[in-house]
Formats: sequence, C-alpha cells, structure tokens
Amino acid sequence: MITPFNDLICPLDSLPLTASHASWRCPSGHSFDIARRGYVNLLAVQNKRSRDPGDSQAMVAARSRFLNAGHYQPLAAAVAHQVLESASTTAPLSCIDAGCGEGYYLRELARAAGRAQPLTLGGVDISKWAVQEAARQDKRMAWMVASNAGLPVATSSVDRLLCLFGFPVYAEFARVLKPGGELVIAEAGPAHLYALREVIYPALKPSPVARRVIPEGFSLQAEETVQFDVALEGGEAIADLLAMTPHMHRASPEGRAAALALTALRLRVDVHLLRLVRE
Repeated sequence: MITPFNDLICPLDSLPLTASHASWRCPSGHSFDIARRGYVNLLAVQNKRSRDPGDSQAMVAARSRFLNAGHYQPLAAAVAHQVLESASTTAPLSCIDAGCGEGYYLRELARAAGRAQPLTLGGVDISKWAVQEAARQDKRMAWMVASNAGLPVATSSVDRLLCLFGFPVYAEFARVLKPGGELVIAEAGPAHLYALREVIYPALKPSPVARRVIPEGFSLQAEETVQFDVALEGGEAIADLLAMTPHMHRASPEGRAAALALTALRLRVDVHLLRLVRE
C-alpha cells in the first residue's frame, strides 16, 4: 500500500502544515495551494536561485522518456533493494526522494515493494516541471517543489532518504531523518557513460581518486557498485540521454552535434551506491 508523506512544515516559519481543502496551512496563517495536478509549491524565495530553477521542461521530458523505456531499471532495482533491505514490514516505511526529478525511482521503489511493504512516499525537486510530471505519472505520493537546502519536512520524520545524482545537503538530511534512518546516495563512477563522453569531448582526463569522507552525523552501512551495459538504437534515445545529463551544457556545439549524429550507441552505466545511517 502506498500513501503520501504528509509530515510537512511551512517553508517560512517551520511550523507544521495541515491539509485543508485545496491547500496546506500552518498555524501562522501561511497558505500554499495544492495545484490541480496534485503537487504543492513549498520553495522559499531565499532558496530560489533563478526565475525558473532546476531542470527545464525539455530536460524533464527527455529524462522521462529515457527512464520509462527501462534503460536504467537495473539501477532502480538496486536502489530499491538498498531502501528495503533492512525495513520491517510491520509498519509503513517513510521515504523522501530529495531531487526526485519526474519520480521514476520512487515509482520503481513502490513497484518493488509490492504488497509486502507499506510505504509512505514523497518527492522533492527544485524544478516545477519535474514535480508536475511526477504528479502526473503517479498521484499516490506527495510531490513538492522545494530545495534540498530547505526541505519542507518535519525533523526526525523520515525512515529513508534518497539523493540520486543530486546535490546532498547532509546537515539538512540529518535533520529530517529519524535516528537510525538511512540515506541512499547514488554517484557516477569513473566508467559512467564513458562511450558518450568520448564522443562529445576531444580529450578525457582520468577521474581523480577521491578519499571517501563520511559526513558528520552518519556512519557507513553498505556500499555497492552497480554496472551494466545499455544498447541504444535510434537517434531519439541518444538525444534523450544527452539532454538529461550535465553533458548537454558542458559539451561544445561540435561535441553535441557529434553525439546527436549517432544512430546507435552501446555504453556502460557505472554507479556507486552508498547507504549511510543517521547516528
């Protein structure tokens, strides 16, 4: 069973929010309308870095097409395993995806849990286009426009937190997680999308080997490297992959043109998953 996460706080004064008809309200009288598609915008002005922050509508559409085609399903299965491995089925497990995009990984988590594990789910993203698309695809979950720097989530209210290829704010993550709650981080490995990168960049530098530093307030529970190959046929899938990655903006016009001229591409997905426990 899937229910929406509703332990929310006001982005202006951090007081509890209560659903009232078509809005969320706090005791101070601040009110946030629930959009027709079912999401709520809780992005505080001080956390809004631009007029239209986060991924664009075109980037969201490209990622939605690519992920819904199943190209990253092995990664979604590995994320779901990390979330559910130590869960108890006797009580609902609350999970927030911080940087949820269009909600693919939460939907796959719900599918993996099935009827065995009740889940209370919510997704947060700074892009209104991503949250709109997430709400369109699955209305069982709570969807919020907000920033990882100021999650509109009550202190010590979350069992599991996801940050997948996103921007971790560990102090804020520690605040919202329950003691003993778990944070799942996904980071690109050195071989991630190498075949695409070598097409669009004239020279690739070796990835630096960084020393693993566990953030304050957390301890390492588990880590896993997820690797698998993806064969893309047709220019549309390759264009969607390029559009959903940072390489779309980092590459030169010549590099983008070279990638978009491809009609087939075989590449390796290489992702490192970390599961950290809130102490």
